[in-house]
Amino acid sequence: MRAWSACFTALPCPCGAAFALLSLWTVAGLPGCSQGPPAGPKSRPPLQVIVENPSVRSLPIELRTPVELRPLHVIELTSKLVGNLSSLTVDRGDAVKRGQLLALIRPSDLPDQLRSARSGLDQAQAGLAQAQANATRLGALAPVGIVSAQEVEQSRTAYLAAQAQAASAQAQLAAVATRLGETRLDSPIDGVVLTRRLDPGHLVGPQAGSILTLAELHTLKAILPIHERDAQKPRIGQIARFQLDGLPGQTIEGSVVRIAPAFDPLTRTLDVEVQLPNPEHTLRPGMYGRALLEVARHEDALLLPEAAVFGGAGSPRVHAVYIVEQGRARRRAVTLGYDTGGAFEILSGVSKTDQVVVAGGELLSDGMEVRAVRGVDVYRGGGSPAATDGGTRVAH
Repeated sequence: MRAWSACFTALPCPCGAAFALLSLWTVAGLPGCSQGPPAGPKSRPPLQVIVENPSVRSLPIELRTPVELRPLHVIELTSKLVGNLSSLTVDRGDAVKRGQLLALIRPSDLPDQLRSARSGLDQAQAGLAQAQANATRLGALAPVGIVSAQEVEQSRTAYLAAQAQAASAQAQLAAVATRLGETRLDSPIDGVVLTRRLDPGHLVGPQAGSILTLAELHTLKAILPIHERDAQKPRIGQIARFQLDGLPGQTIEGSVVRIAPAFDPLTRTLDVEVQLPNPEHTLRPGMYGRALLEVARHEDALLLPEAAVFGGAGSPRVHAVYIVEQGRARRRAVTLGYDTGGAFEILSGVSKTDQVVVAGGELLSDGMEVRAVRGVDVYRGGGSPAATDGGTRVAH
């Protein structure tokens, strides 16, 4: 109290009480009226980063491409005759069998053509019978000299002409009968009705477009566009795996059945056809997804997550990672191989025993002091982290 009083008397002020209280706060906790020297700046702790060793495993090398499933066969059912659509026995989604009646056409002029063809055949057959009788009669009279040889020859010519006329009439009747059979539209395949475009009563014909679209769904196909640099890798009989957006978590397999002989002049890609069995009709035309075609396999490949790799811009493309050695980050240039879509194959630059920074590397510079931890999920924050120093694991 004696020291504090000395401070108060040394600072006279008209408002002595208030200023004395302020002075008390200023010197509280200090002996007398003097203050000690200011504290020095605190040192910043090392940056914490998450490290992992490169994983080592057998790596399948796959060509990956987006695909869309298509039916193996698609048929547009149209009418060759001009007429009205009399009836339809199926609708979209119905299963059909080969030879099943699907639609009937009522032609506008076919019945008249049929009657005319039958009448022409009757006349031709009557003329043939008369020509045959004349040729037979004149042939019998020729030996006794009643008719001349010229008359006999003319009767034979007339008979042959009547035969030809009768055959022509028969062909015309058969043609009309064939067209009459075309009023019935039967299914040419075992499949499913994909689309029904018209209803009974519509005018149909060759220029009117298709009535129904049929597809065979027991087997589907996908066309894989392969870049020119990979054109020598696909082979007939190879197995391709499909991951479809409509069937998450499932992998569908198919086999390569056909490879195009030439590149597409517009896209500069080679079409590879893969067929997928679909006995239960689980797969549907139009499904979209990705195809994976394995063309090689690298044994004992080193893999690192994409987040561990930096660079890649400019020319030449330079990639790098950070490894932790004796508590400091060291930048290493690496050569990348295959991209799995979530990790990179590392061809050179690191070994399987290196501690590679997989999270926190964007804040690093070469030689920076760091504190490395393992076993932390960088997305969920879970796991039991453990600090490492120079390769020795220490409980965190």
